Amino acid sequence: MAFDKSEVEKVAQLARLHMSESDVEEVAARITDILALIDQMQSVDTESVEPLAHPLDMTQRLRPDVATESNRRDELQQLAPETENGLFLVPKVIE
Repeated sequence: MAFDKSEVEKVAQLARLHMSESDVEEVAARITDILALIDQMQSVDTESVEPLAHPLDMTQRLRPDVATESNRRDELQQLAPETENGLFLVPKVIE
């Protein structure tokens, strides 16, 4: 698939970008090369390839989901300026 200069100029105009003639030609050539690479990659037969969740075949070691801190709410609320029914009261920020 070729990406010609008129399409680059159209996109540049929509994006409000000023591009010189040499820049337009260079961008058109680069986009054409990228699209050719995409076409080449899409032509590869991947029917027998299983999709990967991650490029490296590894498993992550996970620690047990155990609470390591005790509940210190009552202790911490004694330091707060205002509390009510176990909640911290703060000034209204958004009206």
